[in-house]
Amino acid sequence: MRISRRDFGAAAAIGLGGALSARSDETDKSKATSYRNRFAVATYSFWQFRPERVEIETCLDAAAEMGFDGVEILHRQMKEESNGYLQRLKRQAFSLGLDLCGFSTHQGFLFPDKAERKKNIDHTLHCIELAYRLGIPTMRVNTGRWGTIKDFDELMKARGIEPRLEGYTDEQGFGWVIDSLEKCLPKAEECGVVLGLENHWGLGRTPEGVMRIVDAIDSPWLEVTLDTGNFLEDPYDKLDQIARRAILVQAKTYYGGGKWYTLDLDYPRIARLLKKHNYRGYISLEFEGNESPMTAIPKSLAMLRDAFG
Repeated sequence: MRISRRDFGAAAAIGLGGALSARSDETDKSKATSYRNRFAVATYSFWQFRPERVEIETCLDAAAEMGFDGVEILHRQMKEESNGYLQRLKRQAFSLGLDLCGFSTHQGFLFPDKAERKKNIDHTLHCIELAYRLGIPTMRVNTGRWGTIKDFDELMKARGIEPRLEGYTDEQGFGWVIDSLEKCLPKAEECGVVLGLENHWGLGRTPEGVMRIVDAIDSPWLEVTLDTGNFLEDPYDKLDQIARRAILVQAKTYYGGGKWYTLDLDYPRIARLLKKHNYRGYISLEFEGNESPMTAIPKSLAMLRDAFG
């Protein structure tokens, strides 16, 4: 029998009941300010899918030098997947005092063809295993998109909005995504890797779409990867709708102008929003501007520290 997120939380509360009841009034009053968010950088920030790949090892060294607490690894940036390679990355991060705090992967479940969905399920299960071997506790997942706009640049010109596949409905699409993610949860639980559904494109383009999927599945092993830069209009109310389930926050910056678009994000406001929802996890920088990463990433970290401080 699958344990729901509600049951999981209730069991934890029962187990911790004695400890919780023993808290002093002073601790209760200060609990909202007794922690600080930690800051990571996505390896994507150094690469951004430019023709020449930036190796993960290079990103780890740079992240430590710049003063980050952790690193989020982009799966497509890895040069291989052998266990030796994975363990070398884990050792390097540990020796630098860095957490490997997130694993950003790509998959899509908006396919009428069951075999195509199965291929993406299998890929996701494989990535969960990679995250487990790397010691990474959470992994970004996507709904995928309809694919009716083939070129990503064209999709961005359309503000991420694309027609659904002819002959199919969003209702069918949500069913495919929910069913596919449910098939990934036993492996996620076995490996201790929390899946984080990102507000990305496809059915995850709106907060309602993200929460429809996450609430329907209702599992402690599926939460939300909150991306500050993927709601292109009126982002704050939309971010507020998904923040209650955030397990990782990806914070976009655009120094030098964005590659596809530029958002003027109010990070002190976002920090207050996340604090309202008692978010205590990592803030993972995704730099997506045209300035050199070696100058823009330290500026981004300083700005985020100030906003969340």
